[in-house]
Amino acid sequence: MDRLDVMRLFTRIVERQSFTQAAQDLELPRSTATQAIKELEKRLGVRLLQRTTRNVRSTLDGEAFYKRCVAILGEVEDAEAVFSNAKPRGLLRVDVHGTLARHFVLPALPAFLAEYPDLQLHLGESDRLVDLVREGVDCVLRAGDLKDSAMVGRRVALLEEVTCASPDYLARYGTPATFDDLHGHVAIGFMSSATGTTLPLEFLINGERRNVVLPATLTVTAAETYAAAARLGLGLIQMPRYHIDADLKAGILVKVLAEYPPAPTPVSLLYPHSRQLSSRVRVFIDWLTRELASRA
Repeated sequence: MDRLDVMRLFTRIVERQSFTQAAQDLELPRSTATQAIKELEKRLGVRLLQRTTRNVRSTLDGEAFYKRCVAILGEVEDAEAVFSNAKPRGLLRVDVHGTLARHFVLPALPAFLAEYPDLQLHLGESDRLVDLVREGVDCVLRAGDLKDSAMVGRRVALLEEVTCASPDYLARYGTPATFDDLHGHVAIGFMSSATGTTLPLEFLINGERRNVVLPATLTVTAAETYAAAARLGLGLIQMPRYHIDADLKAGILVKVLAEYPPAPTPVSLLYPHSRQLSSRVRVFIDWLTRELASRA
C-alpha cells in the first residue's frame, strides 16, 4: 500500500473504531490492514492507536495525525478532480429520515446517479442521533431544530406544517375556529425520539408561538402511524403538509385553524466539523439542496 492508501485506511479505522469494519469498508483483508498500521506506527515512531478487546481508539498523537490525514486526503481528491476533469466517484454514506427519503430524495435519485455514474450511494433510514464519524456516515438529512454543536448544519428547506383531522372526527367534536375552541378536543400524541416526551400542538398567534397539550387516547412514535390514526378519526394532528397533501386534496383529512399555523419545520443537512468535505459529498449536498428547494 502506498502512503495515501495507508492514510485512507488509518482514517477509516479511527472513524469506525475497528480494524475489521475499516478493512471491510476498503475491501481489504484484516491482516493487511493490521500490518499496514504496524508499519505506519514504526515509520513514524509513535503509537497512533490504542487497541482494546472491544474497540480501537486514537491516541493523542493519533488524533493529531488523523486531522492532518483528513485534510491531506481532501486536498488530494480535490486536486485530482480539478486536473483530471473527473466526476466524483466512490462510496457515499447518507442517513435520511424515512419519510423525507421517500418524498424528496428517491424521486430525483435516478437523475443524480445518471449524472454521477461512478458514485455508489448507501442510503440509511432513521431519525435517531447518528454518530457520523463512528458509524462512517458522510452526512445526514434531518427535520427539526438543530441542537448538536458538534455538527455543521446547512438548512436546505422549510416545510409547511398543518393542523388537521378527519371529517368523522370533526363531525363528533366540531371544527375549531379559534385557539380557545380547542377546549374539549383530543389529539393524537406524537412522542419525540430525541426527548422521549409527547410534543404539544403549536400555533402562531399574532406572531407569538403558543403551545397546547390536549388529552390523547393514543400516542405514537412514527409519522406513518400518526397520519393513519388521524384518518381513522382518533384526534387532531400537526405534521408537514407534504406528508398528507393527497389526503387533504381528497378530503380524507381536513385542514383546521389555518389562520394559526404551526411554525414551519426546518430541514438540514449535517456533517462533522472535523471532516473536510470530499467532492462526492459536496455534489450530493448541492444537488439535494436544489431538489428540496424545488419540491418543498
